[in-house]
This record gives sequence, C-alpha cells and structure tokens, in this order.
Amino acid sequence: MEIGTICVKTQGREKGRKCVIVDTIDKNCVLVTGPRSVTGIKRRKVSVRHLSRTGERVDVKKGATDKEVEEALRKTLG
Repeated sequence: MEIGTICVKTQGREKGRKCVIVDTIDKNCVLVTGPRSVTGIKRRKVSVRHLSRTGERVDVKKGATDKEVEEALRKTLG
C-alpha cells in the first residue's frame, strides 16, 4: 500500500469510514489518519488486513500532518 492511498476500514469500531495512509510501518502495518475532523478516524497504526483500497489517492508526503492531509483531501476531492 502506498502513501496517500485512500482506504476504507473493514474492521473495528471505525468500520466503514475512510482514511488516508500517511506512513508504512512494516509489511503488515501502516499509519493512517482520517483526519479526525473530517472522518472521525484519529491517527493510528492499522493492520493492512483491516483496510480496503478505494482506488483514490491524494498527494501527501510521508508522515504528513492531519492538517496537510485535510488540505490535500479538500483540494483533490473538492
């Protein structure tokens, strides 16, 4: 999974909500954020097995802040 990929959580209390990958931790885990102000998902480590790709991407750099992700989402998705 690549940085900037928009995914939907398929497991847990945030199931069905969209998030953005901001960093790769290892082959099984990534760091995602909603950000919380947009989708309700706070920045956290998530197993890639609990994510489903949407095919959409935003242009963010590795380790982007929630504010940077929010701006990129508004710019890309309108």
